[in-house]
Amino acid sequence: MSGSVNKCIFIGNLGRDPEVRSFQNGGQACSFSIACSESWKDRNTGERKEKTEWVNITIFGEGLVRVAQQYLRKGSKVYIEGKLQTRKWQDQNGQDRYSTEVVLQGPGSQLVMLDGPNGGQAQANNGAQQGGYNQGQQNFQAPAAVPHNLDESEILF
Repeated sequence: MSGSVNKCIFIGNLGRDPEVRSFQNGGQACSFSIACSESWKDRNTGERKEKTEWVNITIFGEGLVRVAQQYLRKGSKVYIEGKLQTRKWQDQNGQDRYSTEVVLQGPGSQLVMLDGPNGGQAQANNGAQQGGYNQGQQNFQAPAAVPHNLDESEILF
């Protein structure tokens, strides 16, 4: 079998409000972290246990960045599909550092707001449907801020 797959799927809650950075070339990136928790009952003690993993998320692409900035807040529950990526950078002392994050960019990237606007869920993707929107629940109105050309990525909320 030739080729490989790099795909990560997470459901979690934002640990902080999204942070948007602008680049000199006019592009933008949005970053935040999500808490992915699991809980279980300890077999020996019967005590309830919980473990939380923090996952760093970075979104590229104007459409996804705009939606994240406008609708996501600390505590928002999201479903994320992206690619695992490790970056090398240097700290203030010149030491090499590494950051691993899930990147949403290009085809196959997905952001689903699980506690979306008006408590409903609707889907918008990169124009595959008429006008780029699928209506989920009847009480949902697609916001004007979501463009019809979404930069190859999917947005679900």
